[in-house]
Amino acid sequence: MRPPPPRPAFLPLVRLALAEDLRGGDLTSELLLPTERPGRAVIEAREPLVVCGLPVVACVFGEVDPAVRFVPRRNEGERARPGETLAELEGPIRSLLAAERTALNFLGRLAGIATLTRRCVELVAGTRARIVDTRKTLPGWRVLDKYATAVGGATNHRFGLDDGILLKDNHVAAAGGVGPAVKRVLAGAPHHLRVQVEVESLAEAREAVEAGADFLLLDNLAPAEIATIVEELAERTVIEASGGIAPENLRAVAETGVHRISVGRLTHSAPAADVALEMRTGGASA
Repeated sequence: MRPPPPRPAFLPLVRLALAEDLRGGDLTSELLLPTERPGRAVIEAREPLVVCGLPVVACVFGEVDPAVRFVPRRNEGERARPGETLAELEGPIRSLLAAERTALNFLGRLAGIATLTRRCVELVAGTRARIVDTRKTLPGWRVLDKYATAVGGATNHRFGLDDGILLKDNHVAAAGGVGPAVKRVLAGAPHHLRVQVEVESLAEAREAVEAGADFLLLDNLAPAEIATIVEELAERTVIEASGGIAPENLRAVAETGVHRISVGRLTHSAPAADVALEMRTGGASA
């Protein structure tokens, strides 16, 4: 299992989210509850999910109040059933309630991404296809979104524009075609980076391979079209399918023999997992 990102990688996002929610404080709790009243709570799953995000949740509570004790009861990547406890908390009840919504927002999104990703990985089981994520992440969340896809079992693609070379259709158009684009990039590309090019037909795929491309990205092609390209070129280059990929057609794409399938919806359309915080001694969830 991939370790979580280092805290400095997501701490600014946690602080921004808390500032957005708390602003001048938690007025309801301040009016209702004594400052030092202790409390206990659990975070639990409300639906089947893949656990992801507990280290971030721990950070949220710690930022609100270092006195809060956070104890995870599930490991990242484990499955949880409805009603199962994901973590236990103890600390001032005001602090627990102040951090609740922000913590659940992080947990729900990350577990939702991991859960959808696991489903996609399982749908291609038995084929050689690997599920790959994309840069279609929530702005500011990339390190966490891609952590969640990795927890779900996907392979991370580029984190940014500087750690991979991918010639998209607009690059190809600006360069005057697939062949010229590939050759121009290869002439100056760092040796440790492979060159991937987006193609939309068998003719373009052939041209890219002849020019020296390491990867092909087949964009929005039907399974039959993908299979034709795979049959001819899969032993000469890595082939990735992309565009319009959903759980409903994922298996058909995988069975064409592609090496990788990139799925943007892992991060741009994953439904949030249903999670909740429940007080165990007094008070109620907000």
